[in-house]
Amino acid sequence: MPKITEIFFDCDNTLVLSEELAFEACADLANEILESHDISDRYTGDQLIQDFVGQNFRGMMVSLQAKYKFELSQDELEGYVKKEEDKVIAKLEEKAQPCVGVTEELEKLFESKKYGLAVVSSSALRRVRASIKKVGQDKYFDPENVFSAATSLPKPTSKPDPAIYLHALEVRNKKPEEVVAVEDSKSGALSAIRAGIPVIAYVGSYPGSDKQLEMAQVLEGLGAKVVMKDWSEFEQCLAEIEAA
Repeated sequence: MPKITEIFFDCDNTLVLSEELAFEACADLANEILESHDISDRYTGDQLIQDFVGQNFRGMMVSLQAKYKFELSQDELEGYVKKEEDKVIAKLEEKAQPCVGVTEELEKLFESKKYGLAVVSSSALRRVRASIKKVGQDKYFDPENVFSAATSLPKPTSKPDPAIYLHALEVRNKKPEEVVAVEDSKSGALSAIRAGIPVIAYVGSYPGSDKQLEMAQVLEGLGAKVVMKDWSEFEQCLAEIEAA
């Protein structure tokens, strides 16, 4: 087995605690869209997370149209995507915090120079860059090593489609077995697994031990190699995959 030379990190709720802030902004827009189509249901940020965690806004809107059987024109959709990006970035620039313990691990990895480091996200590039910049993690990632399923591909997509991981592998000139991905969601883990990349399932951002246990089982069931409850366990998890 080739040795691990690169680590791909998901951004939202893996590096930066951004999901709740983003879903608050998404809920406002989702409700505006539902209202404009005379649909009486309304979402809170928490309910959106339950239904659509790991999807980007474009993916969410596709799911919402399917669920409620209405159609947005391409122009309407693009307008909402842009509006959502602006709203979320404003919230992130105001309130985003790093996931507990991750910055210390990034610092160690960066100093060791043993691995290439990249961010592979479903979220729009502007949003990912705003997130990591706000929490001071941008210094660990060269700008060209930040990849977005919504922005970096010829055709925008969202995890669990493996396209963004395949693109990152190509740009970084890596084979899947030379890389480890750190993911916290079903769609993110599936995206990496479908690209052939071994996954560390990070569950530390989920609220409470019951939810963490549930997600650990879900992500292992999908094929994640090892579960990490806290970033302090990262070196041990990486060593486990390297030894396999």
